Amino acid sequence: MIVVDEAAMADVAGRLADVIRTGDVLALFGDLGAGKTTFARAVIQALGWAGEVPSPTYTLVQPYEAPDVRVPVWHVDLYRLDAPDDADALGLFETDAALIVEWPERLGNRLPRDALRLTISGSGDAVRHLTWEAPKAWEGRWPPLLSK
Repeated sequence: MIVVDEAAMADVAGRLADVIRTGDVLALFGDLGAGKTTFARAVIQALGWAGEVPSPTYTLVQPYEAPDVRVPVWHVDLYRLDAPDDADALGLFETDAALIVEWPERLGNRLPRDALRLTISGSGDAVRHLTWEAPKAWEGRWPPLLSK
């Protein structure tokens, strides 16, 4: 899928927010500057969050809870994780919240098989390309319809 600008990225993220459920894992792959945080912010805002959505680069996990969002969600940035085992201390897989995970490759084989894997390519002012691997758990929910 071609994503021409930030507004188009927010539109796709909003479509994802429409179908995300408690316990879902959204894995965002892409190089630095590809738009992973932009996409995560747009999902969280589409879920109803009205405030700022900071990058969890240093905190690693930023939770958003009901009633401020339709679905409880944790925004996770694993860029600074040294080893997959380090994720255990974060309690990622002990929560009922949906997870939006940037740098999921840092989890190694700990990334759940039923995670929706989105890859964003491109950087700077370039057009982005969004590709995905949607497991059976996402059947009928992803990919989104092209028109609302």
